[in-house]
Amino acid sequence: MNERQMMTASHVLVHVLGARPNFVKAAPVIRALAGRGVEQVVVHTGQHYDRAMSEVFFDELGLPEPDVNLGVGSGSHARQTAALMTGLEAEFTTRSPDLVIVYGDVNSTIAAALVAAKLHIPVAHVEAGLRSFDMTMPEEVNRRLTDQLSDLCLVTSPEAIGHLAAEGVDVHRTHLVGNPMIDTLLRNLDRFDTARVRAAHGLPDRYVLATMHRPANVDDPETAAALVQQLHGVADLADVVIPVHPRGRATLLAAGLDDHPRVHVLDPLGYIDFIAAVRGAAAVVTDSGGLQEETTILGVPCLTVRPNTERPITLTHGTNRLVTFEELVPAVRKALDAEPAAEHRKPPLWDGQAGPRIADVIMEFLGD
Repeated sequence: MNERQMMTASHVLVHVLGARPNFVKAAPVIRALAGRGVEQVVVHTGQHYDRAMSEVFFDELGLPEPDVNLGVGSGSHARQTAALMTGLEAEFTTRSPDLVIVYGDVNSTIAAALVAAKLHIPVAHVEAGLRSFDMTMPEEVNRRLTDQLSDLCLVTSPEAIGHLAAEGVDVHRTHLVGNPMIDTLLRNLDRFDTARVRAAHGLPDRYVLATMHRPANVDDPETAAALVQQLHGVADLADVVIPVHPRGRATLLAAGLDDHPRVHVLDPLGYIDFIAAVRGAAAVVTDSGGLQEETTILGVPCLTVRPNTERPITLTHGTNRLVTFEELVPAVRKALDAEPAAEHRKPPLWDGQAGPRIADVIMEFLGD
């Protein structure tokens, strides 16, 4: 081992992962840092805790087994965040990392950033600067606070740089690196076998894939019933395939989600099967953030049932469109009738190399 490798090996980096989007974003970063000689620790908080929402992602994406699983599970925002902070404080105190790396906007993200800041441990935030400007979204609160606490704001799209500057984040903390979620998508492109997934789940050749889990859409029974009515309207046009997230499952089923003969309700899918299903869809209906990005690269029409998005670049460079409940069925009809676009613009640096760029920024921050 040469002098430079010995110096690098003294660094300890802790990745905090809590929910399935975190795993997809972290995989290329962990892979890129693995070749730099640093010691990496993976903390799985257990915010997503069933196999299809967590463990299967480690298997499919080649992530190292977590060094620890805090097993926090579900609960109110306050209870979950408090449990996360208690568990993470013990981990950070024991391990004394040189840098804590957090991803996205889930409760695990803000909990880790708060604990690290109070322990005077630097924080790197992957996917910094995204803004919906909707403070009723718990994720928006998490994003804003995490960025204020982060020493490195690792940005996936150009507009995020302006958001951070407007909030007083020092420009030297901000780095445009591209989107590591797209690294994972492009790396696994040959594994997304739509025909196999169709056969495994008895799906038709033509279908609309739907995912719904945002509190504003699924927590209130009346709102969920209105959403289900619109999804049934979509099913009148084409079969609807909906892997149901644990959040909202009971409410959506109580509202009669599976009462329509052309609605196929599935359990959550692993990453490979899920993106294979997305790739083969005639259109996607969602309230997810990451799916807006993945459909942008796959060229699948995406209708996002939200009044806003923290990913506006998917509207300008991708296939995404925001719709209300009332607009959903006409928008799906239009998407189904449209000819597939021959080509569409892709956001800058969404090229499969975000992981190495993030590793470069981190190593420079550590002085290597």
